[in-house]
Amino acid sequence: MPNPTAAMLVIGDEILSGRTRDANMHYLAGQLTEVGIDLKEVRVVSDDRDAIIAAVRALSGGYDHVFTSGGIGPTHDDITADCIAAAFKAHIDIRDDARALLQAHYDRSGLDLNDARLRMARIPDGATLIDNPVSTAPGFSLENVHVMAGVPSVFKAMVASVLPTLTGGAPLLSRTLRLMMGEGDIAAPLGVFAAEFPDLSVGSYPFQRDGSYGCNIVVRGSDATLLERAMTTLEARFPG
Repeated sequence: MPNPTAAMLVIGDEILSGRTRDANMHYLAGQLTEVGIDLKEVRVVSDDRDAIIAAVRALSGGYDHVFTSGGIGPTHDDITADCIAAAFKAHIDIRDDARALLQAHYDRSGLDLNDARLRMARIPDGATLIDNPVSTAPGFSLENVHVMAGVPSVFKAMVASVLPTLTGGAPLLSRTLRLMMGEGDIAAPLGVFAAEFPDLSVGSYPFQRDGSYGCNIVVRGSDATLLERAMTTLEARFPG
């Protein structure tokens, strides 16, 4: 049975302008691999309502899970929550449980829960809150879309809150064979090898060291026995 699939939607003008380097995709990919959910696509969109809604609808319909990053803060350009609600035609407003979390947090901090901060309590009807132990303001899950903050420390905490609630498949295993040969020299036999093991993913990643060319052959799959058999075959094809 194939593993569940996932997509990620990164939201924010700051990513597309180059002002901010996205770190969340790398983290999410690693976490999903560990629990047997296959990340199949990542999209980056600007803070544009129509673009976000269209991307959410497309990804939600194409994959088992969608993880969004960014756009749920207190400022005017944080429009992700409203766009998710629009994508699923859900009503959105300040929700009592989210407001209570924020009220308690800002009371402890000695700060006012002003209108800007209260924006972070706007949750679509039918959504489940995602715990945020770092800064309290919750994310939420609606249908198969999990809406999380863009700040890496908060994103990681929200991923840790969501993943235990999801059903994964077999974790993806990976083995690597390092060859001091150029890709042009190994392409033909490597293609034959890949055809012999269609249930495994075979990739070649070239490098250069001290003026010599080499490549790392990475073989991935969820069946440990098959993976070991493939590596034995590969090592026999490229001895030394």
